[in-house]
Amino acid sequence: MTHEILINVTPQETRVAMLEQGVVQELHMERASARGLVGNIYLGRVARVLPGMQSAFIEIGLERAAFLHIADIWEHRQNGHGHDSKPIERILHEGQSLLVQVTKDPIGTKGARLSTQVSLAGRLLVFLPQDSHIGISQRIEDEVERENLREKLQQLLPEGLAGGFIIRTMAETATEREMQNDIEYLTKLWRDLTEKSGTVPFPSLIYQDLNLAQRVLRDMATEETSRILVDSRETFQKMEEFASQYTRNILERLEHYVGDRPLYDLHGVEDEIQKALARRVALKSGGYLIMDQTEAMTTVDVNTGGFVGGRSFDDTIFKTNLEAAQVIARQLRLRNLGGIIIIDFIDMENADHRTAVLAEFNKALDRDRTRLTVNGFTQLGLVEMTRKRTRESLAHVLCEPCGTCGGRGEIKTAQTICYEILREVVRESKQFNAREFRILASQSVIDLFLDEESQSLAQLGDFIGKPISLQVESIYTQEQYDVVLI
Repeated sequence: MTHEILINVTPQETRVAMLEQGVVQELHMERASARGLVGNIYLGRVARVLPGMQSAFIEIGLERAAFLHIADIWEHRQNGHGHDSKPIERILHEGQSLLVQVTKDPIGTKGARLSTQVSLAGRLLVFLPQDSHIGISQRIEDEVERENLREKLQQLLPEGLAGGFIIRTMAETATEREMQNDIEYLTKLWRDLTEKSGTVPFPSLIYQDLNLAQRVLRDMATEETSRILVDSRETFQKMEEFASQYTRNILERLEHYVGDRPLYDLHGVEDEIQKALARRVALKSGGYLIMDQTEAMTTVDVNTGGFVGGRSFDDTIFKTNLEAAQVIARQLRLRNLGGIIIIDFIDMENADHRTAVLAEFNKALDRDRTRLTVNGFTQLGLVEMTRKRTRESLAHVLCEPCGTCGGRGEIKTAQTICYEILREVVRESKQFNAREFRILASQSVIDLFLDEESQSLAQLGDFIGKPISLQVESIYTQEQYDVVLI
């Protein structure tokens, strides 16, 4: 299926949208003040080794120390994971300098995740300087094609070159010259950064991955890309220069958008961004999804809503679940949801229906470039899956926890706050001999005291034997209040 890529650029941020048949499938954002770190290579310093967790904290110059697990240490991988492999305290020590690469951005309160196995991505190949292995993308399934690509690469490698390669999916249609260019670019890049690592203090940034616009050309643009529209002349010229050097076959599909109407308004992308932040997702049939993202996992609940179009109740459920399977797969890409994901499809008694829904879901997920696993239906009728999380989700990039509810997603009712205040006045009256008690609260709480809870307030005044006055504080949220002693 062909797709087009729209790139909107301002001095503050770059936004990329991938559209298939006019529908937004993926959104990527990069802000100048907070560029992603995945792929960056640092000369770091071991700050602390944790033998109990077989991990270490590495200072790489960020606000929080980054995290390195023994499974991500190349020396440990090389020697195997059995009983004979060394524990982390025999591999690392505090104060040691270490060349590391970021594999996961800092997410929430967690620092960046690191690996000592460096990989440098080109358009067609990924260079593994410490490895001698030649791997091939799992998306290339034809065994004959895999063997042909492996032979082609081995013939192009310079004599005595140390290091291995992974052949990316895009190499299937590449010429030998294009592959040779990738080899030369990646090996020179590695030589340059190893020389640099010997001359800089630690912690230092040795190599920074390409910016988002350039990564579009390297990672997202394929033979199925019909065009790439860029609304910034400066960014267009830089991408044109990059493409002419590394991705010449994409050059003719790169266009500078000069229309009067904003690019994202014209293609409805702004509306899709707003929808992608909503908890409820409508299905065309009348059903809907409820998507809740927490630190532990993401849950998706499927509901029939107003859909009654099936021949029977089972048929209605089956059709809703089939539609939901396609929409969920798109929403995972659109919102960039990662980690553990639990999907609660509507219960299906028919085993064939469950099999068909799962097959439809897996088919829809095939277009996702992020690594994922789907474990099928559990005994409770839930579908468990994982999706690799390398950067923050769309909601975490664009939003922050609600200042009123503290991220709970709900607030106490005005009535609940009224009763809390009444209890607080009783507590205060027992401790202090004030002349009067004044309640400072939001408009909704004060309105309740003047109406439905006026009798409760009068009874409390009689009980404590002191007058109680009310005062609206317009800057208070519904949960905020104060009891002032006068």
